Amino acid sequence: MSDNAGPISYSPTDGLSYDPAEPVYWNGGALAREIERTFEICHGCRLCFKYCDSFPSLFSFIDDRHDGRVRDVTDAETEQVMDECFQCKLCEVQCPYTVRDSHEYQLDFPKLVHRYKAQRTRERGKVTFRDKVLGDPDRTAKAARASLGAANVLNSRSALHRRFLEKVIGIHPDKDLPPFTRTTFEKWAKKQGLIADTPDEGEAVLFQTCYVQHNEPEIGEDTIAVLKANQVEITCEAGFDCCGMPAWESGDLETMQKKASTNLDKLMPHVEAGKSVLVINPTCSMMLRNEYPELVDPADRDNARAVAEAVMDPGEFLWSIRKEDRFNDDFKSTPGNVSYHAPCHLRAQAVGFKGRDLIRKIPGVTPSTTMECCGHDGTYAMKTEGFEVSVRIGKRAFDGMNAAADAEVWATDCPLAATQFAQHAGRRPMHPMSILARAYRTDGFPTPIDPGDDDTSGARP
Repeated sequence: MSDNAGPISYSPTDGLSYDPAEPVYWNGGALAREIERTFEICHGCRLCFKYCDSFPSLFSFIDDRHDGRVRDVTDAETEQVMDECFQCKLCEVQCPYTVRDSHEYQLDFPKLVHRYKAQRTRERGKVTFRDKVLGDPDRTAKAARASLGAANVLNSRSALHRRFLEKVIGIHPDKDLPPFTRTTFEKWAKKQGLIADTPDEGEAVLFQTCYVQHNEPEIGEDTIAVLKANQVEITCEAGFDCCGMPAWESGDLETMQKKASTNLDKLMPHVEAGKSVLVINPTCSMMLRNEYPELVDPADRDNARAVAEAVMDPGEFLWSIRKEDRFNDDFKSTPGNVSYHAPCHLRAQAVGFKGRDLIRKIPGVTPSTTMECCGHDGTYAMKTEGFEVSVRIGKRAFDGMNAAADAEVWATDCPLAATQFAQHAGRRPMHPMSILARAYRTDGFPTPIDPGDDDTSGARP
């Protein structure tokens, strides 16, 4: 921290930067000045005390060790604060002093953490083995498929294998890991004729995300089914990469930018044809919509801005056509009441919870909503140091979902959140698109809908 004895100003310093294309972004002294200023503002505000452990740790250091003096926070304490941030983004959502709100303080704590980790990664000159593995889900999935199912068996049944993963990669032995599918979503899409010959076909293109591609293609298949049921001309694309968030979590800007460049090259012909980009996972839509325009290589910035303007969540897109004649509200069965979890990265995009609102249109459904973080947050819950913390932080979300005692079905737009609830709250939520897909079928849920039942009391215009 700075040796300046004067008061710490809340106004931005000359070290303010959230853009890695700016030279000041990589200046250690400039970063230190912004960290000091941010810590001072957070110390005086304390609105974010209940999220990750970053803020309780920071406040404890300032109060219990340094008698209220922010400048006395050590480098080691700063590193702990930064490492305890798992990028849920809720502090930025709640903060009254943000860039988003055009406030003069121009705070963005999650981006400050990313900047810190990016500088640390560059100073070390390499990415750790664990960060390489966790930062490239596509490569990991390809290796798992090459094992012909052995990886899934070992991950779920072999204590020896899990101890190996703990020692070599740092994955907690008790963390339930999502299984890898033998057939990717892309292969399914090709068989269905969904990968168009030219990008100008259709009105929207699906960015399925690496999780749907490798772990749960059924979510993508359900999304396609729902879109088709609403006469949406949807196409798919071959060769998408991970959105880059797993690499960026550790400050690996180079890998993130390479993945982003691949995705932008694939998406731009569709965007130039006037199509929307429908992104299934909220983390991935957040990356494409909020992060790419400022993080990608400068040569890709124009494409990133164009793609960001076209990005929508599938529920967001369907909600936008709800008043058109093609919108399909001819549901055949109902899940009854639904306990819905609002993903943090969907909240960060400030587009509402349209998946939940669409579920309301199913007769007999009144969803309850839980707004707490589930604690999974990308790869954080998988790590040895993050697993137990993620369970503790997620407890409010687990309790909130369980509080809806009359809900037979749980829902969340985030597939990784679903794995967290399944392991620690006793029930696996469904994606809203999967709920809608089943509700269109007579055998989707046990409770049929009377054709004469027009009860949409839970629906909102």
